Amino acid sequence: MKISTRGRYGIRLMLALALNYENGTIPLKAIAKDQGISEKYLEQIINPLTKSGLVKSFRGAQGGYSLTNHPSETTVGEVLRVLEGSLSPVDCVDHPNCANANRCVSLSIWKKMRDALDEVVDGITLEDMAKEYAEKNPNHEEFFRCEG
Repeated sequence: MKISTRGRYGIRLMLALALNYENGTIPLKAIAKDQGISEKYLEQIINPLTKSGLVKSFRGAQGGYSLTNHPSETTVGEVLRVLEGSLSPVDCVDHPNCANANRCVSLSIWKKMRDALDEVVDGITLEDMAKEYAEKNPNHEEFFRCEG
């Protein structure tokens, strides 16, 4: 399974919000500039994150975006599922309507893959990512930039 650009940029966007959590809102324009990502593309990514309740938006001169919850309360898995949908490697794991599902050996492999991936992404919070970022970038204050 590959995570799309939308998912990768969404994780970077959420990490930027986590790094800025204690400082309040941050304009999307600032994140776009720091990340080298089109603001228009980030707008497309932030909308489902806002609708899902993971992010709040504020209008006005001091407007921008912030995490709805503390970074310790949001997992990478939640973000990816909002942006990517199911993380199952094949559709039949989520929708077992195949006539061969009861005897399909492959299905158990796909379920194990899904479960392993879920365990990893649901075990990493935005706070975990922010701490790792701080360790790897001790002189950087709020924003980050990576190619991942």
